[in-house]
Amino acid sequence: MKGKIAATTPFPQDVEQGKTYYWCACGLSKKQPFCDGSHKGTEFSPIAYHAEKNQIVFFCGCKQSSRQPICDGTHSKLPSDQGEPNNHR
Repeated sequence: MKGKIAATTPFPQDVEQGKTYYWCACGLSKKQPFCDGSHKGTEFSPIAYHAEKNQIVFFCGCKQSSRQPICDGTHSKLPSDQGEPNNHR
C-alpha cells in the first residue's frame, strides 16, 4: 500500500551525519517529508533514514517511490490529475 501523495516533487533536505530522520510514509504529516504522528490509526509507519554523511537528500514527496524514503522519479510518471499541489516551499 502506498501513502497519500503529499507533493508532486521530492523534498530536498540537508541531513547531518549520524542523525536519524523519520520519513512520513502515509502522506498525512503536516511536517513533510518527515513524520508528525499523523499515521496513528492507519496501517502506515514512518521509515527511518540514517544519514551516513552530511549531504542533501531528496526525500520522496509522492510516497510512491520504490526506493522509499528516497525519490526515484516516480512522481514524473504520475497522471497529471493525481496529487496535491506542490506547496512545500
